[in-house]
Amino acid sequence: VQLVESGGGLVQPGGSLRLSCAASGLTFSSYYINWYRQAPGKGRELVASISNGGGITNYVDSVKGRFTISRDNAKNTGYLQMNSLKTEDTAVYFCYVGGSWGQGTQVTVSS
Repeated sequence: VQLVESGGGLVQPGGSLRLSCAASGLTFSSYYINWYRQAPGKGRELVASISNGGGITNYVDSVKGRFTISRDNAKNTGYLQMNSLKTEDTAVYFCYVGGSWGQGTQVTVSS
């Protein structure tokens, strides 16, 4: 199983980023996608999840209304659209699918 995140970077407060999680080596459409983040000195936090068919989504309260999780099972890829970013969103973001972790992608929100 291989999960590869991309799309992170440096953005100003109020900006947007779209993270991607490309999966291979598993039946992608059979699994939930979970996005986690880990800020410096803190534990890993579940940010958002989406069911295998995409019909059920859940978000941590701090990102509701700003982040949107989605997936394209035909492309074996999950996404996390992040809008109205805040400095407190700064973290390494990981996708977790089928018991496997990606390597993470750094998101830095700073002016």
